[in-house]
Amino acid sequence: MDQLSAMRAFVRVVETGNFTRAARSLDMSKTTVTNMVQNLEGHLKAKLLNRTTRQVAVTTEGALYYERAAQFLADLDELDGSISSSQAQPSGRLRVEMAGAFADLIVIPSLCDFYCRYPQISLDIGVGDRLVDYIAENVDCALRAGTPTDQSLIARKVGEMSLKTYASPGFIEMFGMPEHPRDLEARFFSVGYLNAQAGKVLPMEFRRGEETLEITPRYAVSVNDSRSYVAAALSGMGVVQAPQFMVREAVERGELVEVMTEWQRDSMPLYIVYPRTRHLGNRVRVFVDWLVRLLKETSASDAPPPRAISAGKKQKVTAAPTPVVVAAE
Repeated sequence: MDQLSAMRAFVRVVETGNFTRAARSLDMSKTTVTNMVQNLEGHLKAKLLNRTTRQVAVTTEGALYYERAAQFLADLDELDGSISSSQAQPSGRLRVEMAGAFADLIVIPSLCDFYCRYPQISLDIGVGDRLVDYIAENVDCALRAGTPTDQSLIARKVGEMSLKTYASPGFIEMFGMPEHPRDLEARFFSVGYLNAQAGKVLPMEFRRGEETLEITPRYAVSVNDSRSYVAAALSGMGVVQAPQFMVREAVERGELVEVMTEWQRDSMPLYIVYPRTRHLGNRVRVFVDWLVRLLKETSASDAPPPRAISAGKKQKVTAAPTPVVVAAE
């Protein structure tokens, strides 16, 4: 028996919850994975998993063995990586999750640069703002906006993004110009942003000097995707608080205008997150370092800031600077 391979198979079964997903992530047949785990149990003379037709449950002995085995495999991978990283280019498949706006507007347009630097890495990019099961879906890392609350994840801050408040000219013409954040609770509709993890629409935050407000907006539609959020604003469905990089071209074309300019919102942090049980391999490290450099370059725009439309006035809006700011690490 190849004990190391059998150990890896057992760990993946525990992490993914069944033999089928474990086999898929290991690029093996289900029969092979099943035989490996059975041979490991025979070698240890202990039952590690209780199997039924519907699910796999870890025994007490299996839970203890998994904890030690997962740490051992992570240490082994780190040891191998520390040696091989100095001898060869990072290689292999890297599974990354990120919101569609980051993928479309920042990451994908620069991927040729990443491939030229690291031609032996294959990127699988999952696009969307959905909840991710990092272990079951074999996700290496994700780029996420906002401070992570999941204690099972390790997070590294890689940047910040600036958000402002916008509405379409058509919306303003139909409903008027909001002048105070409380207007969004009483007289104006916003576009709701539905947080998948919390299962509710996120509040809108405002700051003016020392005064801060958190608004629960009225909305006719809510979405759980950043691109759809901006699309709804463009169609006149309501006021939004959006990252400047997502709306820069729409602002340049006059399709969105900044409103309530005396009220600002604090920048939102950007994090790379990955599971605590997942070793931060060399290919993940180089991708994160490349992403930090990319965000820093993206923030280096010297375009002039936009002139906002004030109540009762209409004027052309100029280009906004790209708002993604790299964090000092």
